[in-house]
Amino acid sequence: MKLKRLQELEGGEVLAREIKTSDFQVVLPEGAIIRKEYIERLMELGITEIYITEKDTDTKEAAILKSDIEISIKEKVRDILERHTYHHNDELIELNKTADSIIAIILKEDRVVEKVFDIKERSTDIYEHSISVCSMAILTSLKLKIDINKIHDIGVGCLLHDIGLRYTTADFFNRDIESLNQWELIEYKKHPVYGYTSLKKESWISELSKTIILQHHERLNGSGFPLKVKDISTECQIVNICDNFDEMICGIACKRVKVHEAVENLKSFKNVLVDDKIVDAFLSFTAVYPSGTQVITNEGELAVVLSQNKNFRDRPVIRILKDKNGNDVKGEVIKDLVKIHNIFIERTID
Repeated sequence: MKLKRLQELEGGEVLAREIKTSDFQVVLPEGAIIRKEYIERLMELGITEIYITEKDTDTKEAAILKSDIEISIKEKVRDILERHTYHHNDELIELNKTADSIIAIILKEDRVVEKVFDIKERSTDIYEHSISVCSMAILTSLKLKIDINKIHDIGVGCLLHDIGLRYTTADFFNRDIESLNQWELIEYKKHPVYGYTSLKKESWISELSKTIILQHHERLNGSGFPLKVKDISTECQIVNICDNFDEMICGIACKRVKVHEAVENLKSFKNVLVDDKIVDAFLSFTAVYPSGTQVITNEGELAVVLSQNKNFRDRPVIRILKDKNGNDVKGEVIKDLVKIHNIFIERTID
């Protein structure tokens, strides 16, 4: 499965995930053949990217949340948040149960804390972003052996951490924060305060969850916002790093980057923006090259990542598609980069 821009399609591709409108109407089902006449219509609907099935590959993608479960949770979160207004928070209580559901789903996964997961760059909205941050923060917390009651509060805080963006009118998706005008920048940096203020008097949400909403952009060196505090709890730092990573690969208040670029960026955060133990816990389950990624090896071969190797997140199993001369490879040529030490991934291909 690969995320492709509509402009890159030629027609004849197979849809890997169903396409829905903003009101959940199915435009095209999973498995549909993308005809040329469909592409222009999809653009008119405001759809810019879709997932397609790649030819001649058999990837073993490992997602923290399976796609059907993630879609179901996203629809639930969207429904709750879109019915919410600044002064009516009763319906948000349901997110307590949603957080517990995500925790339960992750805990059901066999040996979950030992696995490496494919977290892919993509277009998104605040609902999917919040769920992704929630699942990553829960898994990071399990890695760090955080108390389960605090993990619940972390989950709730994640699902609501960007609720303040609903009180702004500026568009921050796939835009670098440096490109925002003065008003947009001020509004963006206020969203943690907007979110916290809307919920600070609510008794159903814990103080930890409220603090996460307020401090999810704070940094240990005081360079964060909105308060520039340096004394940040472990729980808030967990959300900080998961939020920052997902923002980078989704293009929220920044230009979207590749997963391996985001991983390298996080490494530079160690003991500067967040505690190094938290960075290490997060990176321990994050594949540097997610399954389905097309790559170029140091030998000039074109390959696709098939699966991950535990404890070697940057040395996956790959299938060679073209040799160094650009010729299609006949038959199945599989290379496990843990076993073949002189081959490494040089770069990825869009």
